[in-house]
Amino acid sequence: MSALLEVEALETAYGASQVLFGVTFAVQHGEVATLLGRNGMGKTTTVRSLLGLTPAFSGSVRFRGERIDRYTPDRIARMGLALVPEGRQIFPNLSVRENLLAFAANRNGSTDPWCLEAVFDLFPRLAERVRHMGNELSGGEQQMLAIGRALMTNPHLLILDEATEGLAPLVREDIWQCLHQLSSRGQTILVIDKYVERLIRLAHHHSILERGQVVWQGDSAQLAAQPALWQRYVGV
Repeated sequence: MSALLEVEALETAYGASQVLFGVTFAVQHGEVATLLGRNGMGKTTTVRSLLGLTPAFSGSVRFRGERIDRYTPDRIARMGLALVPEGRQIFPNLSVRENLLAFAANRNGSTDPWCLEAVFDLFPRLAERVRHMGNELSGGEQQMLAIGRALMTNPHLLILDEATEGLAPLVREDIWQCLHQLSSRGQTILVIDKYVERLIRLAHHHSILERGQVVWQGDSAQLAAQPALWQRYVGV
């Protein structure tokens, strides 16, 4: 079986400024994969290229065996690729319930799809705040809502861009526990985050980006055995 997501020699630019230089990696069905690297190394641009938001000018992206790098963002989303974006981007003037229902779909054809009750089981705090508007939630609650909103689409691939950024330690722990639960359910996930020690425990495969290029790939055991490597490319 081919990988769920296959990225090959991706090159992307903003105007005359090239950001990605031949990025290649894959995400297998049912695995948690990461994109690691310091800020400004091309991680978010890679995600934007996967979603069609900043189309690549060279290379290819295959999702579920189909080439998607010339598809529109809405078509890519309908195929079952969901993003929890950096900055959350929930609807501030909609309630928690409305934010979740606005995206409800069963894009992976699950026999046990994500629904309101399932999201509330995962994040009980959202159940307590179900009638509150998005702008009335704390940062941690907004992050939970952003994850729940993505899950309500029942995606084949869930992408999280800096999902623990700026959160209090206890809330951050809630997010990590959520990701472990999703992994145990077989959800395929691509994570961008800076907490390498936690990612080593969560993820199966890692790719490190440096100046728009993949400079290292390997599994968690290999990454754990080379702390100098991730201190070099990921440490602040």
